[in-house]
Amino acid sequence: MNIDMKSILSIDDNDFGILRLTLNDPSNKNSLSEIMMQKLINAISKATEDNSVKVIVIASNGNVFCSGHNLKEITNARKNKDFGKSYYINLFNLCSSLMQLIVNCPKPVIAEVRGVATAAGCQLVASCDLAISSNSSKFATPGVNLGLFCSTPMVALSRNVSKKNAMKMLLTGDMISANEAKNISLINDHVSEDELTETVMKLSEKIAQKSSMTLKTGKEAFYKQFEMNLSDAYKYTSRVMAENTLKDDAKEGIESFLEKRDPNWSDS
Repeated sequence: MNIDMKSILSIDDNDFGILRLTLNDPSNKNSLSEIMMQKLINAISKATEDNSVKVIVIASNGNVFCSGHNLKEITNARKNKDFGKSYYINLFNLCSSLMQLIVNCPKPVIAEVRGVATAAGCQLVASCDLAISSNSSKFATPGVNLGLFCSTPMVALSRNVSKKNAMKMLLTGDMISANEAKNISLINDHVSEDELTETVMKLSEKIAQKSSMTLKTGKEAFYKQFEMNLSDAYKYTSRVMAENTLKDDAKEGIESFLEKRDPNWSDS
């Protein structure tokens, strides 16, 4: 176990292959400051290459999951000669890189949401493959209330919920409850705060028992086919399934099913 509580990002792994990345900057509402985003990028990038990591969980300490970008950093950048333009471009590009890294990571990424997730914090939830929240959690894209439309959060949000639901959140900036977030498919489920971590860990451990090769294949194919038309999607996934069938774990999985025994994955 490797936990650095002095860090704004705590890193903790276990024997089941679950890597927990905990936003640990409650005094700043776990905002996605430059350093927080870079630490997340570094941790996820490292986990991508680590065969011992099967599933990544993004959690938080405090009563705010993530408040989005650090508004103090954004305000201070206005003092620059270009009034912050180059800083803002780099900042939002960094955030976009983080969100794409989560989607492109071969390991399933699960958001464990305790508290409020707003703006880029809501984007972080939407970018994860799965999301479980506490019953009292709330979600919003409130940039419109500040004169700064949540354009980058909109990318992740609109790929998870319907256009009408996404636009309502984006145009009003209103908070929605965990129950409504589940109803519009922003999250998978919500549970009591006392049960949250246990629920997420049980889900993570269940997924971690699968073949890593199969999870990687499936996650990559899921997001790629989503961007294709129907015909191209079937052509692509037919090829993926054919190649997958030739893998050792597919052979082992089918044989173990027919022989009524547990599979012995080689992750190949």
